[in-house]
Order: sequence, then structure tokens, then C-alpha cells
Amino acid sequence: MAGEINFHFDIDGGNFTSAGEASVRIKKLLRDMGFPPDVIRRVSVAMYEGEINMVIHANGGSADVNVSPDKIEIILADSGPGIKNIELAMQEGYSTAPDNIRSLGFGAGMGLPNMKRYTDEMRIESEVGRGTTIYMTVNV
Repeated sequence: MAGEINFHFDIDGGNFTSAGEASVRIKKLLRDMGFPPDVIRRVSVAMYEGEINMVIHANGGSADVNVSPDKIEIILADSGPGIKNIELAMQEGYSTAPDNIRSLGFGAGMGLPNMKRYTDEMRIESEVGRGTTIYMTVNV
């Protein structure tokens, strides 16, 4: 593969039926492109966690994935309520998901920590009332 290939996915907010479709699609695309299974797994987990967060908290958003031979960059952006306290949100088990979401098996407070765990770099930009953008990189 020469150069960079870009993929864009729209994430439908509040729709748990379609939640995870983008991560499944990128997993297949990366497999077809010949990336190693461990890289595909890390990208898939990070993307899935981000998708679920956008579905739960932000009424959807977008995922842009930039694939190059040496790294895969993921940019997740939404115009949701923003993250009031990023340091607190990064703690395992911390969640602001409502009880009805938790009863569905989501909102355990592992999304952001897992996104960080499965990527080589992660940066969060968030403004309360305006939204959140998360930048992640998985090195190949």
C-alpha cells in the first residue's frame, strides 16, 4: 500500500442496533488490506468503544480513519454535551450513562480507558455544550 487511504463513517446516535457497524467495516477493510491481526483488533476495539460512547452520550457523530503503511489514525467527533472532567472520565468504572442504558449492558465506564489501552496515542479535545473530538493512533 502506498500513501494514505481515508474512510469516513457516520455514527447514528441512540441506535444500539447499528452501534459498532463502523468498527466492523473497518475491521474487514483492514483485513482485506493485509494488516496484522493484532493491529486490526486494537483499531476495532478502540473504534467500537468510541462508537458506543457517541451513541450513548452524544446523539451520534462521525469517525474518520486514515490508514497508512505505518499507522492508523482514528478521529471521532461529535457535537454532544462534551466531557466535563476528562481526568475523571478516564478512570475505569466511571460512567455518566443513565440507568436505562446500563440495563442494556452498556455504560460500564470502560470506554475511554479501553480506547487509551488499545491505542499508542490518544488525545481528547472537549468543550462542555459543544462536543468532543478524540484523536487516536495505532502504530503498525
